[in-house]
Amino acid sequence: MKNFLVRVATGAVFAVTLLGGILCNKYTFGALFAIITMLSVREFCSLIHKYKKTTFSTAYAMLCGLCLFAAMFVTYHVNKPGKPVLPLFAPYILLVVFAMIRQLFDTKSKPLDNLAYFMLSQIYVALPFALLCMLSTAGTRIDQTYNFLMPLSIFIFIWFNDTGAFLFGCTLGRHKMFERVSPKKTWEGFAGGAFAAIGAGVALSHFSDVMTLWEWVGMGLVVVATATLGDLIESTMKREMQIKDSGNILPGHGGMLDRFDSTLLATPSVIAYLALISIL
Repeated sequence: MKNFLVRVATGAVFAVTLLGGILCNKYTFGALFAIITMLSVREFCSLIHKYKKTTFSTAYAMLCGLCLFAAMFVTYHVNKPGKPVLPLFAPYILLVVFAMIRQLFDTKSKPLDNLAYFMLSQIYVALPFALLCMLSTAGTRIDQTYNFLMPLSIFIFIWFNDTGAFLFGCTLGRHKMFERVSPKKTWEGFAGGAFAAIGAGVALSHFSDVMTLWEWVGMGLVVVATATLGDLIESTMKREMQIKDSGNILPGHGGMLDRFDSTLLATPSVIAYLALISIL
């Protein structure tokens, strides 16, 4: 009972913080996800150091992740139209180049592993959060610089997908989806998650005219497919490392990667989808 109450309390605080940061304004959105980016990179690096015996600096990887997020945020929310964008990314590029050069002088560990996992911390963890800055400008009018509904919609679809998958999986689940990686996932649960996400897409189409009904539904299905894959990918990593949770920063819910594993793959996939239908 105590663990259940802790889980509920943590979930409530997490949801309020996430919703408040996104809904308030672009600066609270930026501050929230800058912090989430650094914490997620830190958690990923800590896991890699422990289980792969790498030695690259966690603090340096966090700094790089922050610089990438800051460059994307300034590009889409502060930089004036017509001004060059590339200089905003110069600090990040220089930091990454220095990380590569640093491995030339590392004689006590495996430089290739260090560089590979450092880059993975940026591509797999930091980049998807940075891309939320791009997503938060999708569908804005000329007089707008921030559209909270677009980044929020990813989490809405993920929450509806998780709820539908849980309900259908518990009641109807018979056929395992990927038993070796995630024994509890079933195709019935996947179908239930997709059904719930379609419902969310229909609802969102009534609150925003950024996309048509079918475009919202299409986005929901993209999120369902890629969020499920993102969850399976993190489950594969945890299974190899023989751990249950990626961290313990969220009591009763595990770590940051446990909470955002679905987002890491869903965000870039949604960006690609919106580009294909000419919303971005």
